[in-house]
Amino acid sequence: MRVKLRNVYVAYSGSRKPTIKDITLTLDRGVYVITGPNGAGKTTLLETIIGLLKPYRGEAYLLGVNTKSRRIFRARRKCSYVPQDFMKPPTEAYTGMDVIRLGLVFNRGSLNDAIELAKRLNALDLLEKPFGKLSGGQQQKIMILRALARNPEILLLDEPFSSLDAETKENLCEILKEYSDRLVVIVCHDTSIVKRSADHIVRMEEGRVVDIS
Repeated sequence: MRVKLRNVYVAYSGSRKPTIKDITLTLDRGVYVITGPNGAGKTTLLETIIGLLKPYRGEAYLLGVNTKSRRIFRARRKCSYVPQDFMKPPTEAYTGMDVIRLGLVFNRGSLNDAIELAKRLNALDLLEKPFGKLSGGQQQKIMILRALARNPEILLLDEPFSSLDAETKENLCEILKEYSDRLVVIVCHDTSIVKRSADHIVRMEEGRVVDIS
């Protein structure tokens, strides 16, 4: 299994209250959409899956590696994660292509893949522009392009549609369908956007998984 969580509890540093609690979840392949109200623990679940947060109770495995193990860094190279908050300041010197190129270091992806994907997401003109001077939606496109171009075994996206126009949302949904032979996990408030692409909907409330359909 690509992801396995067993009776997992996670709390942020300095807090005694768990953000997610008693989650047992096994994910192997397909497109999973995680939904639920604000504060339900959706982002925390993504960060636990990728190993950025460690359970204080229970066990979490990524590609067969316990996320508390030092080997998690090697397993993480086979994954792509686009967080919700990544805005860079206007002084950022890198171009969009530079940002993508840096994401491909020690990875099996290619710049050619990034260029082809950029055409499909109407982002070709952004590749040579300063990343820090792009709008929120444009930066989001570049980060998504980088994640896809890495050719990941696991793709994690936190609210990837939040700043995209309607046409780009549709195009991205079509691309995500093509990754269904891998594992794609998307946090999304509005499931209507990805309903046609999703294999499973995971609903969270108050830090727990309450339904999987």
